[in-house]
Amino acid sequence: MTRQTPDFATRAIHHGYDPQDAGGALTPPVHMTSTFAFDSAEAGGEIFAGEATGHVYSRISNPTTDLLEARIASLEGAEAGLATASGMGAITAVLWTFLSPGDEVIVDETLYGCTFAFMRHGLSRFGVRITHVDMTDPANVEAAIGPETRLVYFETPANPNMRLVDIATVSAIARHHGARTVVDNTYATPVLTRPIELGADIVVHSATKYLGGHGDLVAGVAVGGAEDMAEVRMVGLKDMTGAVMAPLTAMLLLRGLKTLHLRMQRHCASARTVAGVLAAHPAVEAVHYPGLPDAPGHALACRQMSGFGGMIAFELRGGYAAGAAMMNRLRLIARAVSLGDAETLIQHPASMTHSTYTPTERAAHGISEGLIRLSVGLEGVGDIIDDLTQALAPTAKEQAA
Repeated sequence: MTRQTPDFATRAIHHGYDPQDAGGALTPPVHMTSTFAFDSAEAGGEIFAGEATGHVYSRISNPTTDLLEARIASLEGAEAGLATASGMGAITAVLWTFLSPGDEVIVDETLYGCTFAFMRHGLSRFGVRITHVDMTDPANVEAAIGPETRLVYFETPANPNMRLVDIATVSAIARHHGARTVVDNTYATPVLTRPIELGADIVVHSATKYLGGHGDLVAGVAVGGAEDMAEVRMVGLKDMTGAVMAPLTAMLLLRGLKTLHLRMQRHCASARTVAGVLAAHPAVEAVHYPGLPDAPGHALACRQMSGFGGMIAFELRGGYAAGAAMMNRLRLIARAVSLGDAETLIQHPASMTHSTYTPTERAAHGISEGLIRLSVGLEGVGDIIDDLTQALAPTAKEQAA
């Protein structure tokens, strides 16, 4: 029996491209051009008027980014996609498109640091109200939502503390009240979670992370309904932010997508092993990972994720001082921000990625001063564990003394 829809891994490699349309080139060509010529003045006018399809200027569209947009939309189960210059480019393009002064955005308590800063210190300056609620209980969304609410926004799992939000339930609440749901799916990727299929309206990614997967690009994507994405393209991207992805970056992302499914399997398997080792270590106070059976979000993760991801957050018994000392003893694992790379990366959110929060804000939003974020890479898992174990050993001895 022939499959009606190709498998995820097959679409990640082939969707939207026939080599015979490009002279037999197996790898899609990179269209390094800023502008496009028209057959006639009339043809150009028709494209500008929306009466014919075609490319005008690479700030709006480009054949290479078109292919990327179609492919990521297919993987997310969305109608259309949009490529941007960064993850924040995707987020800001979406929000600027659908918000006006007097509108409200309901957001979860925990957000990536730059997203938090854009909302609390950016959008709020232009008359948009930002309301934080604990979305681990969807009833809090129902209680907070009102006639001015235009968007409900959250990450799941959340950066950096791994909180999970019930996508289907929160999306249903938002839709009932006429608001769009926007989900940052960077941590999970469409391999593990597809929020559109669970009822969300728009999904955003920092494609710099797992989608690219190799630490060699900065990019973002958004996917959603065709009408919404067309509006974001012509308003949020073209006119408001100009956060346009370069064609060469799109090519690198297309290359990254080809191995996404395989890479995520390895990230998930290794992270689950590492999380178990950390949870049993005497120097570790707490491990936040949805794959642990006693994790607060474990049951929800089993329902809406096909794997638990490659990200771990943990805290040592000695707090930040112990964490910093441990990080400085690492030999293999790199002290670096970003995530989803082939290399295992470790960082301290309070002083790095989430330093845009004040200490008071971090305390209120569930980001402890001693929290450590670990992005488990593709090295041999035994080598990752050996490095963590040797770095943790002095801490364990100090605690035992």
